[in-house]
Amino acid sequence: MNSKGYIQKQHGQPVRRFVQTMDLKNDPALIAEYRRRHSRELAWPEIRDGIREVGILEMEVYLLGTRLVMVVDAPFDFDWDAAMTRLATLPRQQEWEEYMAMFQACRKEATSDEKWQMMDRIFHLYDE
Repeated sequence: MNSKGYIQKQHGQPVRRFVQTMDLKNDPALIAEYRRRHSRELAWPEIRDGIREVGILEMEVYLLGTRLVMVVDAPFDFDWDAAMTRLATLPRQQEWEEYMAMFQACRKEATSDEKWQMMDRIFHLYDE
């Protein structure tokens, strides 16, 4: 738990934020390995490179129990559907998806869009 918060990148441009959720299998050993596989040292560089290549400025994944929440910051004019279609074709992406399926509470053959569900924002400070 980080009660001090996380420093956010400043992108110097208007951005859109996308928030998705997914559940992991309720198995402490699998959850520990999923966490380990997403560490700086073990996350596949091709996956990080592909995320950047499709225009994503920042991607963060948070974990509480079995619940994952992914926060994605992208340029204001970002086309989510086009970017995800392109991302699926990049090197090792399909291999990563298939490998990660063993940890995730979903069908093994589910696409990334089927696994990760968009969340609806229901509150913010309404400054704008």
